Amino acid sequence: MVDSTHVHTDSVDADMDFLTLLEESFAVEQPVRGDIVTGVILSIDSMGMLVDLGMKRDGVVPRNDMEKLGDEATFTVGAEIPVMIVRTEDEDGNMIVSVAQAKQNEDWLRAEDMMNSEDMFDGAIADANRGGLIVPFGNLRGFVPASHVVDLPRGLSEEERKTHLADMIGKPISVKVIEVNRRRRRLVLSQREAQREIRDARKDSLLENLTEGEIRRGVVSGLRDFGAFVDLGGADGLIHISELAWHRVKHPRELLNVGDEIDVYVLRLDQEGRRIGLSLKRLQPNPWSQVDEMYHVGQMVDGVISRVTQFGAFVSLDPGIEALLHVSQIADPAPENPAELLREGQAITARIISIEPHRQRLGLSIRDVDNDLLDTQDLLESEDSQDGEIEPSESEADTVQSEVVEPVAEEEPIAE
Repeated sequence: MVDSTHVHTDSVDADMDFLTLLEESFAVEQPVRGDIVTGVILSIDSMGMLVDLGMKRDGVVPRNDMEKLGDEATFTVGAEIPVMIVRTEDEDGNMIVSVAQAKQNEDWLRAEDMMNSEDMFDGAIADANRGGLIVPFGNLRGFVPASHVVDLPRGLSEEERKTHLADMIGKPISVKVIEVNRRRRRLVLSQREAQREIRDARKDSLLENLTEGEIRRGVVSGLRDFGAFVDLGGADGLIHISELAWHRVKHPRELLNVGDEIDVYVLRLDQEGRRIGLSLKRLQPNPWSQVDEMYHVGQMVDGVISRVTQFGAFVSLDPGIEALLHVSQIADPAPENPAELLREGQAITARIISIEPHRQRLGLSIRDVDNDLLDTQDLLESEDSQDGEIEPSESEADTVQSEVVEPVAEEEPIAE
């Protein structure tokens, strides 16, 4: 006779084992597309790899996915590798995983970290198009827009720009990550931001080693209306236009060209504003120190008008002195507009009426000197005679002298 009690007990135990296994299977979190998991390589063949993921099914890595990593990627049986779940089940019941996308995920994370930390990335330019440069970033392709490429000349035609960018292929490049968008698969890099950081670091180092009053060798890196930039070794200093020469300079291009190698005088250092003020004229003799030896009041001198203003004209004299011919000293009566009688570049003979070397001032007069003024003087005199006798207006002073005014440091443009 069969013991019914024993049979009943075995049936209950079997049911419990089944329930336990069922609960355990539900307890294991099922992978979904996009998950990154770690597995062990079971086999490698011409079709791809089989990876043990610690699940009921192994993961299959297709051969074309392996080839995306290039020849440098090596795989060995028994090695642990990260993979991304691409399909939980294909038409044959296989779980498809990707080593290439897992690697890319690591690169996305690294790119995000570098963007947040503002670290620089050193790479090489692999390709170029009309929009910019392509720089490999691990297994990703980073893009450097043309607007973020350093030293790309302005005003180029589209074809010239493409040629310029294509010439950069194969060259090393330092960039910073400025945008990471996984969903749109956008990784944007900037060479300009990286160069700015490099330049700032060099300027900080240069400021620590420079001292006011010393002479440094540099290369002219840029010309602007307000002065010239000079590269002192990775960082630029500025020669304000008033510090180019003792005489008046309209534009730095009159004296300098980009690429010129010159000696400069370190005029001032602004550690807080990170500015370096330079001078060219401080390395030249001050012409005002020779004025007393060369000129005296009452002396007749020849000069050239360098500019005409409402209050008179400035006259260039040897050796680089700029004197003032006040409107009241041009003619009697004084013209309302000096430009009606004088022009820039005109050679004149004038009488010295005042000298103040310590204030760098020298006053001139041509009222009683025979000069070939513009024909409008006759017109002015004829108009005056028709209107009746006009008393010359009294000026507050017979002469107004020019003064060299050094630019205030806060008003100088910042040298980047």
